[in-house]
Amino acid sequence: MGHKGISVTGLVCSVAFLLLPLHSAYGDVSYSFPEEMKRGSVIGNIAKDLGLVASRLSARKARVDPDGNRKRYCDINLSTGDLIVAERIDREGLCGQKASCVLKQELVLESPLEVQHISLHVQDINDNSPQFKDEVIKIEISESAVKGVRFSLDEAHDADIGKNTVQSYTLQRNEHFILNVKTKSGGRKYSELVLDKELDREGHHEIKLLLTAMDGGSPQRSGTVVIHVTVLDANDKAPVFSQAIYKASLPENSPLDTVVVTVSATDADEELNEVGIINVQDRDSENNRQVRCSIQQNLPFKLVPSIKNYYSLVTTGELDRELVSDYNITITATDEGSPPLSSSKSVQVSVADVNDNPPVFEEQSYKAHVTENNKPGNSVCSVTARDPDWRQNGTVIYSLLPGEVNGVPVSSFLSVNGDTGVIHAVRSFDYEQFRSFKVHVVARDNGSPPLSSNVTVSVFITDVNDNFPQILYPAPEGKSFMTELVPKVAHGGSLVSKVIAVDADSGQNAWLSYHIVKSTDTGLFTIGLHSGEIRTQRDISESDSMKQNLIVSVKDNGQPSLSATCTMYLVISDNMAEVPELKDVSYDENNSKLTSYLIIALVSVSTFFLTFIIVILAVRFCRRRKPRLFFDGAVAIPSAYLPPNYAEGDGVGTLRSTYNYDAYLTTGSRTSDFKFVTSYSDNTLPADQTPRKTPTDFAEELGDSNGSLPEICP
Repeated sequence: MGHKGISVTGLVCSVAFLLLPLHSAYGDVSYSFPEEMKRGSVIGNIAKDLGLVASRLSARKARVDPDGNRKRYCDINLSTGDLIVAERIDREGLCGQKASCVLKQELVLESPLEVQHISLHVQDINDNSPQFKDEVIKIEISESAVKGVRFSLDEAHDADIGKNTVQSYTLQRNEHFILNVKTKSGGRKYSELVLDKELDREGHHEIKLLLTAMDGGSPQRSGTVVIHVTVLDANDKAPVFSQAIYKASLPENSPLDTVVVTVSATDADEELNEVGIINVQDRDSENNRQVRCSIQQNLPFKLVPSIKNYYSLVTTGELDRELVSDYNITITATDEGSPPLSSSKSVQVSVADVNDNPPVFEEQSYKAHVTENNKPGNSVCSVTARDPDWRQNGTVIYSLLPGEVNGVPVSSFLSVNGDTGVIHAVRSFDYEQFRSFKVHVVARDNGSPPLSSNVTVSVFITDVNDNFPQILYPAPEGKSFMTELVPKVAHGGSLVSKVIAVDADSGQNAWLSYHIVKSTDTGLFTIGLHSGEIRTQRDISESDSMKQNLIVSVKDNGQPSLSATCTMYLVISDNMAEVPELKDVSYDENNSKLTSYLIIALVSVSTFFLTFIIVILAVRFCRRRKPRLFFDGAVAIPSAYLPPNYAEGDGVGTLRSTYNYDAYLTTGSRTSDFKFVTSYSDNTLPADQTPRKTPTDFAEELGDSNGSLPEICP
């Protein structure tokens, strides 16, 4: 049993209906276990994992149902609460080459109703062996092939994944070939047959090798294929006579055409043109047994008489397998009897291939368009080359010609699938770094020696709107503080300033438009939609605020549109000296709010202060008839200490009791106010004739030893 992971969350709802409780819970529990477990094998105890009582599973009619249309691959043991395998689970059949294989099942319980989701993570085991597509790989190699030439071999496939798939290849030990194992993008491995020692057709005209593919599982599995190498002849042998010296004796009277001596030479090579040998026999005698052979016309072959009844079928010109690969030759033999008799026989001749054609691309050049910010690994384009030769001579392998793009190796930009010719992006492209580049793709066949051709692929990067407009003027806040001066005499339509912005994108993604989104006076200034020029809409008036702030938005024309904003500070003045502080020109919404708060606070404090003053005045008005003397700490001065002329009394002294006054005497001060408020008698002293006495006079009358009495002022 594999690793077990549990995650349970629940949502409980209860509804009273016909006195039957309905309980619905939604959770999740997951298990990991290997494929191909036997039926009845325990995956885990789901009752324990979900906190269920195993003894109540039967009463609650617990069961496992498939999620969706899948089979029910597991079941529950109602006695123990174990989750067990119900059906054979084949990971390859269910999930193929997917890295993760998850089966969804549901645990359903009744009374109350409860549903739990079960996730079964099926782990791969090494239950499949590597397999080759064919039982035999046929390769034809000329004996003139040089050491180091390579021949691609078919890849072995394994239905397992990870380390359980093909990990290595081995080649049967031999004296001519070694094996080179390479890795494709994605981790798949394939092999190449490399010639390590030159071939000799006269020694071995064919070689059979055993190629083995092995996976990395435990126990390890393998698959094999036979490599059948046919060695093609090359004219590497010189003719050799049967003996070094021939001696012959000839009488002087020998007639013309007398055979003097017969010499013979042999060549171990195959005759480029010895196609076949035909032997003809006729059982008649004399002229009736003389036979003439012929073939049909318009064929690049002819029959050449040899010794006795043997004929050689030879070529009369070059053969091109790519034009005609097979010939059906009818040979007719006719005797010289009377009447002549004849018979015919058909011979099938197949033209063997030589690597005389290089791969040819379908297009003279290719163009690919890639959107910037692409994902690495995405397909860019595909190139295709055809080779009319046969087998390995016509097998095309693609590669990138080494080169550089802006000083960087081309392999860091693109890669090409050697088998399919599909070109993939290795990295994400940025239109602002470079907009196009060229690479060269090479198509090489697998012949000996190999032939190749190349083609140019032009890659064009397509722009996307991924750059915000950049405002050059005015400079962003915090870097500098720039203020434009607007003359007071400016008329409507006058050019005040200009917002300058650029966009690193291209095309419509770089088309900019300008908009005023906020201003101190909405009707005073306007901005050119595409020029960014700020102009007055009307004449400047005296009522216009000296300080004008404009917030300008710059938008591009991309989809979606990107924008940037800036603040333009304007001062309506003919002289900068008229502006006390430029720092107050900057517009800040937070500062504006703060100013509002300060104004509200000031009004509140002022209102409170005025209210306090009114209350004080009201209190004073109510107590006007009572004389009050205030010293520090609100200390009252008794009337006995006042001069006789100012003492209270009915008709006593200069002032009558109906004359109210307030005396403000402050300790530590040489001057204090003494104010007459109202007089109800014509005989009293007018208010504007308030008597004055020096502090010395007060000191004498009040008996002030310090002589520091307040001065009385009107």
